[in-house]
Amino acid sequence: MTDTESLKDYQQVRLLAIRSLFEIIEQSSEGTVIVDRDANIVWMNERYARRFGLANAGEAIGRACESVIPGSLLRQVVRTGQPILLDLQDTPREPLVVMRLPIHDAGGAVIGAIGFALFDELRSLSPLLKRFQSMQAELASTRSLLRARQAKYTFAHFIGTSAASLEVKRRARRGASSDSPVLLLGETGTGKELLAQAIHSASPRAHKAFVSINSAAIPETLLEAEFFGTAPGAFTGADRKGRPGKLQIAQGGTLFLDEIGDMPLPLQSKLLRVLQEKEFEPVGSNEVLHSDVRVIAATSSDLEAAIRRGEFRADLYYRLNVLPIQVPPLRERLEDLPALSEAILEELRSQHELAAEALELLGRHAWPGNVRELRNVLERAALLSDAQVLDAADIRGAIGTFKALEHPQVQATESVRNETFSAARERFDRQLIETTLARCAGKVVEAAKQLGLGRSTLYKKMVALGIAESQ
Repeated sequence: MTDTESLKDYQQVRLLAIRSLFEIIEQSSEGTVIVDRDANIVWMNERYARRFGLANAGEAIGRACESVIPGSLLRQVVRTGQPILLDLQDTPREPLVVMRLPIHDAGGAVIGAIGFALFDELRSLSPLLKRFQSMQAELASTRSLLRARQAKYTFAHFIGTSAASLEVKRRARRGASSDSPVLLLGETGTGKELLAQAIHSASPRAHKAFVSINSAAIPETLLEAEFFGTAPGAFTGADRKGRPGKLQIAQGGTLFLDEIGDMPLPLQSKLLRVLQEKEFEPVGSNEVLHSDVRVIAATSSDLEAAIRRGEFRADLYYRLNVLPIQVPPLRERLEDLPALSEAILEELRSQHELAAEALELLGRHAWPGNVRELRNVLERAALLSDAQVLDAADIRGAIGTFKALEHPQVQATESVRNETFSAARERFDRQLIETTLARCAGKVVEAAKQLGLGRSTLYKKMVALGIAESQ
């Protein structure tokens, strides 16, 4: 019978494997010991006997295992019938990694146990343990980095129930469910980054990183490396290990490109490749990396005018402008001032309140710095005033240069000058329904009651106007 044929005999193979396994472990281990059902030693090899100070293995026969091997758990294995596959055993010289197995008779009853002290295993395991510790440290660092890159804001942080604010949140919520690029347009200080984080927090990528990069804040010579990362030793002074770029850090998550209008033209073409081909190359590398990021861009500049000046690529603009969201300036949503002011003072942990004339003054300022300026004014007024209620004088002093709002009624008229009666009616219905829903925390039944409508009628109007029920 050939070796191949003999291997087909399961029982024969099993016996051969058991014998081979025992011989291999016994020969390569530091020591082997066998005990009976009373945990008395019936066999021990010479190496193990010498480790515990015996002249020969015969001195151990018939003795309780604990009297020869202090701290032995072979008695526990015999009693429970459960193996202890890996454990540390203290010895006079050094600890060993040991394995303890029960021994069964033909009927399956436990009749003893066998213990192996694995030869030199601690030194053999040392590289493995070091690698495990290194992996644990790397994982902890990655988790720490991810926590630092988590979005801090949700849609609840975008304060406002005006029609303009509700429309922004409606479009942003719709954009959160897809991976399409979003382009946030608006003046500085309107809350574009807050809105970008809110979109990320409501998206399927919320558990991944939110990474922000400001094209206007980084020198043009460093922007490409910041964006794509660098290969090891890509240029003089570069990190020898290479450095991941924001695209790699944001992998699986969201990349927020603030002030996209200030991005240099050469980098714009590379960004276009990322959006179209989903791949990029680190600086100084020929390796092509796959990109899995959702891009949200923001700008306070007029991109169409920049295209006409040759400062911004038209193809990149069309690729980014899939879902444009115009974030309104504060002067166009003055109805939100009371709620915004209250939220800001609460965030500042201030006990101050605003008098009616202070709110009225806030409503007459043009707010060139928008919500960021409002926060600055309220924080300054709260710090400088000893009174709990901030009056108009406190606010006027905190504003500094007061810029009066120019003809708010004319501005409102301009926005609807060319509007048809049907469009105006639709705009009024949407504003009224959205405002009521927001006031009722999205409860349609309660909103219908306040509007004097039946629930089914309100649902039909919401569907017709494209208003989400969660609104």
